[in-house]
Amino acid sequence: MNQIAVKERLQGTLMREGAGVKLFRYIGADRQNPYEPFLLFDFFDSDNPLDFIAGFPPHPHRGFETVTYLLDGQIAHEDNHGRRGLIGPGDVQWMTAGKGIIHSEMPQQGNGRLTGLQLWLNLPAASKWVEPNYQEFTADELPVEALPAGGQIKVIAGETLRGSRSPIHGIANQPLFLDISLAAGQAVNEVVAEDHQALLFVLKGQLAVDSETVAAHTLAVLSEGTALRLQAMDEETRCLLITAKKLHEPIARLGPFVMNTQEEVMQALDDFRNQRF
Repeated sequence: MNQIAVKERLQGTLMREGAGVKLFRYIGADRQNPYEPFLLFDFFDSDNPLDFIAGFPPHPHRGFETVTYLLDGQIAHEDNHGRRGLIGPGDVQWMTAGKGIIHSEMPQQGNGRLTGLQLWLNLPAASKWVEPNYQEFTADELPVEALPAGGQIKVIAGETLRGSRSPIHGIANQPLFLDISLAAGQAVNEVVAEDHQALLFVLKGQLAVDSETVAAHTLAVLSEGTALRLQAMDEETRCLLITAKKLHEPIARLGPFVMNTQEEVMQALDDFRNQRF
């Protein structure tokens, strides 16, 4: 197996989105995005409710999936199909927008802190017109794999090298999404599927990837390969490993609409304006 290394390190761009939510955008600020199928990677972390309480009022999506993984706080969710719910600490919501949905995401006051991330994952052409769908799991519904020396892996999507598997299923991009906690000096091996784009986000501590160090709040874009070894440096480290199959398809994008041609994007805009979502 080919050993994976760090190809690129990305730092977040401070932005205000929705009705003024403060976040750091690592992927998506540049429309010429070379990290497909990842369209967007946002990380938010604040203990000031003014940074997030205004939330994301109703807005549309078509042609991709949103993945919301919350580490702290709560987000109330509602859409134009009558579905509503609450995402809490450690929960994941995997929403397939498919042919179109209008939804809102409104942080709650809670304990005064909101921490988490949202990804946008492109859908292949064959899946862009599916009915909108959700897979939502609470923290205690996601498997946690114990590692020696007190480390652990929470399996949000896919399956670990040792066989722990997420309940999330049927995702077109065959993703792997692991929340990995390591003790100081501890190492773990994982396998990345061929032709997958792999990202590594360090939440705290420092991590060595094939002898290269990745610091906290850095998003590492990983090289081609299948063998991945992660090792914590001299402190406890927590990171998110996220991979997904590349699509190798043309992308046409206009805000919250991601299709394969410009004509399809304009059709999405027209459908939204004429209440056909």
